[in-house]
Amino acid sequence: MPEITLPDGSRRHFDQPVTVADVAADIGPGLAKAAVGGRVDGELVDTDCTVDHDAELAIVTPKDEDGLHMIRHSTAHLMAQAVQQLYPEAQVTIGPVIEDGFYYDFAYERSFTPEDLEAIEARMTELAQADIPVERSVMDRDEAIAFFLEKGEKYKAEIIREIPQGETISLYRQDDFIDLCRGPHVPSTGRLGAFKLTKVAGAYWRGDSNNEMLQRIYGTAWPDKKQLKQYLHRLEEAAKRDHRKLGRQLDLFHFQEDAPGMVFWHERGWALYRVLEDYMRARQLEYGYEEVHTPQILDRDLWKRSGHWDKFRDNMFSTSIEDHDYAIKPMNCPGHVQLFNQGLKSYRDLPEKIAEFGVVHRNEASGTLHGLMRARRFTQDDAHVFCTEDQLQAEIAELIDMTLQVYGDFGFDDIDIALSLRPPERVGSDAAWDRSEQALKEALDARGLDYVVQPGEGAFYGPKIEFVLKDCLNRAWQCGTIQLDFSMPGRLGAQYVDEHGEKKVPVMIHRAILGSMERFIGILIEHFEGRLPTWLAPAQAVVLNITDDQAERAREIEKSLKKQGIRAFADLRNEKIGYKIREHTLQRIPYMLVIGQRELETGAVAVRTRDGQDLGSRPFEEVAAGLAEEDASHGRFVLEGS
Repeated sequence: MPEITLPDGSRRHFDQPVTVADVAADIGPGLAKAAVGGRVDGELVDTDCTVDHDAELAIVTPKDEDGLHMIRHSTAHLMAQAVQQLYPEAQVTIGPVIEDGFYYDFAYERSFTPEDLEAIEARMTELAQADIPVERSVMDRDEAIAFFLEKGEKYKAEIIREIPQGETISLYRQDDFIDLCRGPHVPSTGRLGAFKLTKVAGAYWRGDSNNEMLQRIYGTAWPDKKQLKQYLHRLEEAAKRDHRKLGRQLDLFHFQEDAPGMVFWHERGWALYRVLEDYMRARQLEYGYEEVHTPQILDRDLWKRSGHWDKFRDNMFSTSIEDHDYAIKPMNCPGHVQLFNQGLKSYRDLPEKIAEFGVVHRNEASGTLHGLMRARRFTQDDAHVFCTEDQLQAEIAELIDMTLQVYGDFGFDDIDIALSLRPPERVGSDAAWDRSEQALKEALDARGLDYVVQPGEGAFYGPKIEFVLKDCLNRAWQCGTIQLDFSMPGRLGAQYVDEHGEKKVPVMIHRAILGSMERFIGILIEHFEGRLPTWLAPAQAVVLNITDDQAERAREIEKSLKKQGIRAFADLRNEKIGYKIREHTLQRIPYMLVIGQRELETGAVAVRTRDGQDLGSRPFEEVAAGLAEEDASHGRFVLEGS
C-alpha cells in the first residue's frame, strides 16, 4: 500500500490506493478546499489522480505557479464552453495559457463584438457559480477523430490525426462541453471566478498565413478578485504609458504603412536616440572598445558559413545583384569577424573589443510588430570581444560589471539574471559547450549573483547570460546578453598566434546591453510615462518670457545653456505665461525657467518643474550649474527648492 512522502519530508501511510484529493483531506480540511492539483513524482496531475505506489507528492494550490497555470488553463475551457453555449456554430481550436492569462481560437462566421465578450463573460460567471465537476477520460485515437467529426469539430480532428498511434488521447468534460486536452485541470468550475476577457484579435490556424483566419479571444485569470483587480489596474497603467501613444503626444516618432515595422524619428525623438547613443559610446570608450561600422548587405555564402542562413533565413531579407545572392544583415557578428580577420593577430593583441551601433533588419511577421518594442529595422548596441580561453573569466566579469553599471545609470536596480544553456539544435562540440557553460557559471558565482538556470534556452552557437529588467509596473524586459561562442570564429576563419607560435581560434563573446536601441527607448518611455530623467530628456529646459521686454534676455539664456551642453530652447510666443507653462508641462519638459521684470533686473530666473514644483527665483549661473550637474550625474543630483 502506498507510502506518500510530502515536500517537508514527512510520510503518510495508506491501506489502499488514494487520490491526490484524499491525501489533501488527510492533511487537513483547509488544504483539501484549496487543492487544485498535485505533483506526483514530479508530474503535474488532477486531484482525482489515483496513487497506488510509494510516491513523492506535493499538493498544488492557487498560490503555486503550477496552480495558477491550472486556473488559467481551466478558465480557457470555461470560456470555450460559454462560447459554444451562446454560439453553437462556433468551433473551438487551440487554447493555451500565456503570460498573465490565456486565449482560445475560434472559427465563427462573424466577428465577435465587445457586446459578445460581455455576454461570454457573464455566461462564464454562471458556469463557475454552478460548480460543475471537471472529469477526465481517455479515448482511442480513431474513436476520438470520429467523435469530434460527428460534433462538427474539424480542427480538433485534425490535431488528433497528427498524434502518433498508441499515444493516450485524453478528454476533459464539464457538463455539455468536452475538449481534447492533456490537462490537468481544476476539480470543478467553482474553483474559477476571478477572470476577465480582454480583447479579440485575428489569428491564422496553426499560425500559417496560408490557412484560414480564426478569432482569438484573450482573457486573464487569477486566484482571487484582489489579484485580478491589481492586474487590471496594471493594464490601465500600461495603456496610459503606451510608448506609441506617448510617441505621438510628445512628437518623438511615428510609424506608417509605407515602411512597416520601421520608425520615423522626429527631431525630439532623434535627440533622445542620440543621447542614448552618446551615453553608450562613452561607456564603451571607457571600457576599451573600438567603434566600427560594417556593411548592411553581405554575400549569402557568408551567412551560410556562419550558420545564420540555416537557422534564420525565414527572418532574413535577401536580394540579388548581378545574379549574385545577398542578405541584409539581421545581426552584426559575421561582419565583426571579418574585421578581426584583417591581419594576423598575436595573443598580445587580445582581447580585441569591437563595438558597433549596428542597424539590422529582420522579417518579423506583421502581426507581431509592436511599435519600438518589435520592429523590422532596429539598431543594436552590439559588441564582440575576441579573447583567449585564459582571458574569459576577466572579460566576462568586466562585461557583467559594465552591464550593471549601465542599468544603474538608467535607474534599473531590480534585475533578474538567467543562465541559458545548450539548445537541442546547435553547432559545436559538446566539449566546447561544456567549457563555455562552465565559464559563464563560474563568472556569475564569483560575483555572488543570484541567477536561474534555463536549460535549452541558449543561442545555437553558445550559452548566454541574460539580464531582465523590471519596470515600475513590475513588467519584465529581457535586454542584455553575454554570449560565449566557441564555434563561429572557427567557421569564419578567425585565428591568432599564441605564445608558442601556433595558430589558435579565439573565443568570441557576443555582448549587448541595451539590446535594441529602439526597444530600450520604448521601455524608458513607458517606465517613466514620458517623464524622462533630465539627463535623458530631449529638451531639458525651456526659457519663458512674460512680456516682450524679457525676450532678448531669454534668447541670451537659451544661447548660454546650449553652449554649456544643456538641451534648451526659448518660447517667446505672445501667450500668457500660465498657458505656456501648462503646454510645456504636458510635453514633459523637466524645467521651465521663467523671466519676468524682477528676474530681468536681478539676473535671476524663476524655476518651475513639470511636476508643478516652484523652486523659487535664483541666480541664472546657479541654475545652469545645477542643470549641468544633474545631467552629468545621470539624475543622482537634482535641483531642489531653496
